[in-house]
Amino acid sequence: MRSVHAVILSLLLLSLSACALFPNRDPLNINVVGIQPLQSQDMEVRFAVKIRVQNPNDTTIDYNGVALDLEVNGQPLASGVSDQSGSIARFSETVLTVPVSVSAFSVLRQTFGLSQMQTLNNMPYVLHGKLAAGLFGTMRFVDSGKLSLPGPTTGSL
Repeated sequence: MRSVHAVILSLLLLSLSACALFPNRDPLNINVVGIQPLQSQDMEVRFAVKIRVQNPNDTTIDYNGVALDLEVNGQPLASGVSDQSGSIARFSETVLTVPVSVSAFSVLRQTFGLSQMQTLNNMPYVLHGKLAAGLFGTMRFVDSGKLSLPGPTTGSL
């Protein structure tokens, strides 16, 4: 029984000391910098979402995949993945482009939500994502803000 306790205690101490080997990293700074339409299929709409990723750390971040989920007005709207890989040098930035898909169901849900609003201005959005970098190197991020979409113009002739 004592040997079992000793093994468990040893494993616990090893796992705690292993955590000290991982560097402390500040979170990435993410900003949506553009959305461009892509070729769509059937009832699906596709966009290329461009995000600026800033690395505020003193070590390079290597990544080998990107995933995004976009919510607008509190509802899921689009998601996408990309197998692109690269590095973001210490204290630098890059712009990544990720294709995202919007299903017909998401469009209907958003249309219903917009019908409840009086204006298309200041719709809240939340972008969840991650840069994949292996088992312990994956970095998750969140960006949020307000979208202002052009509404119908009321001009006189």
